[in-house]
Amino acid sequence: MHILTLNVGSSTLKFGLYRVDGQALEVLLSDTVHTTNPHLVIQEVAAKITALNLPAPDAIGHRFVHGGFKLRQHCLINDQVLQQLEDATAFAPLHNQKALGVIRATLAHFPGLPEAVCFDTAFHADLPEVARTLPIDKTLQAEGIQRYGFHGLSCESILQQLGDACPPRLIVAHLGNGASITAIKDGKSIDTSMGLTPAGGVMMGTRSGDIDPGVLIYLMREKHYGVAQIEGLIDHNSGLLGVSVVSSDMRDLHKIADSNPDAKLAIEMFCYSVRKQIAGMIAALKGIDMLVFTGGIGEHDVPLRATICRDLACFGIDAESDYGSNVQVLSSQENEQIARHTQALLEAGL
Repeated sequence: MHILTLNVGSSTLKFGLYRVDGQALEVLLSDTVHTTNPHLVIQEVAAKITALNLPAPDAIGHRFVHGGFKLRQHCLINDQVLQQLEDATAFAPLHNQKALGVIRATLAHFPGLPEAVCFDTAFHADLPEVARTLPIDKTLQAEGIQRYGFHGLSCESILQQLGDACPPRLIVAHLGNGASITAIKDGKSIDTSMGLTPAGGVMMGTRSGDIDPGVLIYLMREKHYGVAQIEGLIDHNSGLLGVSVVSSDMRDLHKIADSNPDAKLAIEMFCYSVRKQIAGMIAALKGIDMLVFTGGIGEHDVPLRATICRDLACFGIDAESDYGSNVQVLSSQENEQIARHTQALLEAGL
């Protein structure tokens, strides 16, 4: 079966064409395009497949960050699911609206082709109650306001790569423009740093991560911030960018850190935030057998990984090398997981 996968980011779309046979998977095409106009992007993707004389896809799999409280498992797309995806856009407006646009574009460009949607929240669907429940009014909890967790497809891909070598107590640090830390016990997520939305947890590229809610109340009451301003602050003007005032890209900050105190502070705060979350997950797991770094920063920023590991030496993390016996660096293979899930859903008819 040939499966086209579409993974929408904030400004780009990562796509791949895979030949899938059970757990066996062959990459036929992997590329990235910009996502300004979903219909034009899908035409570009289809044109690349044709130009390279590759097989036409038998099915399409999409990554969808947040399915809301109704969609917690990967599924095939039908009219009811499409409406539920529309209803869930408020949970992750940065990601969901763009992903929905791409889904509508593929439905128009590939009529009749089966399509699946794979959720980042699915991996965390069975979080223990103590981790899932937010300390808010019970009536709001009943409306689905809880910890959902994200980067689930990335975590799944780490488990897939580790296979039988996956230890009982694993922590995955997915560090990129979006960042999260997940505690995995016996292959299942038991806690994760992001909450109701992908804005919570550790400090990120432009997102604040966890912040005193009183700050937002103060801004609304004293500075008369509206919803759009609050959202802009939390999602677009905070994190590395907010502290450094220069860039949300860790590579840029490294280049100027020696001469720019704000850039240096942003890097230090990021490491500090990640380190505290990892330490918290060690407590949740009652120990640690392995720490895996993944994501753009996690995979490629050697000095940053070394700093984080050195400051976790008290927990037995190898502080001398980020390739120590209990620390690994693995690529995030979300598209491959989407391809596998899409084939499984089609075979099961779900």
